[in-house]
Amino acid sequence: MNNIETADLHATFPDDFVWGVATSAYQIEGAADQDGKGLSIWDTFCRQPGVIADNSNGDIACDHYHRWEEDLDMIAGLGVDAYRFSVSWPRVRPGGSGDWNEAGLAFYERLVDGLLARGIKPYLTLNHWDLPDELQAGGGWANRATVDRFVEYALGIAYRLGDKVVSIATHNEPWVVAVLGHESGVFAPGIKNRQTAIQVSHHLLLSHGLALQALRESGCKASLGIVLNLSPMHAASDAPADLAKTRLEDGRLLRWYMDPLFKGRYPQDILDDLGDDAPVVHAGDMRAIATAMDFLGVNYYSRSVVSADKPWDVHSSGRDVTDMGWEVYPEGLTELLVRLHRDYPVPPLYVTENGGAFKDQLSDGRIHDTGRTDYIQRHIAAMADAMREGVRMGGYMVWSLMDNFEWASGYEKRFGIVHVDYDTQIRTLKDSARWYRDFLGRQKIKRSSGQ
Repeated sequence: MNNIETADLHATFPDDFVWGVATSAYQIEGAADQDGKGLSIWDTFCRQPGVIADNSNGDIACDHYHRWEEDLDMIAGLGVDAYRFSVSWPRVRPGGSGDWNEAGLAFYERLVDGLLARGIKPYLTLNHWDLPDELQAGGGWANRATVDRFVEYALGIAYRLGDKVVSIATHNEPWVVAVLGHESGVFAPGIKNRQTAIQVSHHLLLSHGLALQALRESGCKASLGIVLNLSPMHAASDAPADLAKTRLEDGRLLRWYMDPLFKGRYPQDILDDLGDDAPVVHAGDMRAIATAMDFLGVNYYSRSVVSADKPWDVHSSGRDVTDMGWEVYPEGLTELLVRLHRDYPVPPLYVTENGGAFKDQLSDGRIHDTGRTDYIQRHIAAMADAMREGVRMGGYMVWSLMDNFEWASGYEKRFGIVHVDYDTQIRTLKDSARWYRDFLGRQKIKRSSGQ
């Protein structure tokens, strides 16, 4: 366990450290066309032939929309402090503008009230990729008008839930929306245009900053921030070409988002590389993007190893590899968190997603997912190492609470610490969930005893 015993971890984390689990709306809710919900870009994207590995969709997923009460009981049984979830924009405002859907708003109000009744802190994300399809028809995130629609959406949710939720994150992983959704096209909405992708990234950041300003002006009490997917970039060799490509990829993933958020500018080397594909930026945009945040969410799964001339062989390091083909590299989390703390004036950091997909087998009612349990233990230890180096951490959340629709991978990849039988919707705690529950139980004992 990264040379740290579980017992030693208890001395690392302060009493107000937040332990949680995370999900997202499209991946678990189902009820895709019920109670007035509108279409999202993922509803539409999944209908395209060949884009989802198993030709599935999120129409039913984990049926959380109907099973939310038993799911909240399950979450409470784990002993977590917090639950990170997202709101489906088309469920609460089907067209992305215009009329609000009371049934959708009432669902999330019941969910939040249910969390609070169970002593669980609600951590809300506004945009976990399921943009209303009607807005996409008008250009989606490539259209600057969508920025204004997002601010309206943020204010509407805050009006209904802002005095109940502990935290509001504007966007989850804007890099994914921009690059996978608009450059490579492997995620919704399936566009393949670098210039569009870069403009989308700017509008996502701008909508974040303007939403934060509007939420604060409205008197919203929740802690406000954004969630980024970040990884250390390591060169495959010391060859100049590998080093140069690594610097470029680091700029595209990390500095392209961190620099405007905390320095008020895009990195010049990436602007130079983009050339005519650089975004259109209006006066005042960068100042808005750099609006101060209360927290920064960091989603971490692995490092990236960069080669200039060929893909890096993930098996060449001899390390374990998850079912997603990602190397298990927990020390990369320490490296990343220390770098953010060192290079930027960051607020408290939260690991808002961390976990692994593994091939699970249900045997005699149990799932002995030793790979996932080890992954979580080692990454908690890596976070503890960063804290010992002075990084201010506010919390850690496992991805994911339960197996779900894993985007382009469909239902073939399982990240959950809870197993879901998609035919029966039966939930079964995996050994990783049992370990996490026991770990948090010991943490609570330590808190209550004042040790």
